[in-house]
Amino acid sequence: MRWTRLLRSKTIIHVFLLLVYLGEPRQLVSGDMYFYSATECDRFAHYAAQRHGNYSYSYLMDKRDRVTAYCVPKLIEEGSVKVY
Repeated sequence: MRWTRLLRSKTIIHVFLLLVYLGEPRQLVSGDMYFYSATECDRFAHYAAQRHGNYSYSYLMDKRDRVTAYCVPKLIEEGSVKVY
């Protein structure tokens, strides 16, 4: 009965969390952007990891400058965080 009351009072929704890591070894530099759409989250991940310069091959890039970005599904309470 307690769970029923809890579920009625709070709306839980699925969102996608963008995680951005920098360097080698990886360090989380951003993990606070939430999206309703996986497509939109993936678009931001693509642009966050994109690098400009004369890098014909990724091994020429300094390991400290390498960026990895991807989206993970999360369950959150509606209204607890900003969702784009």
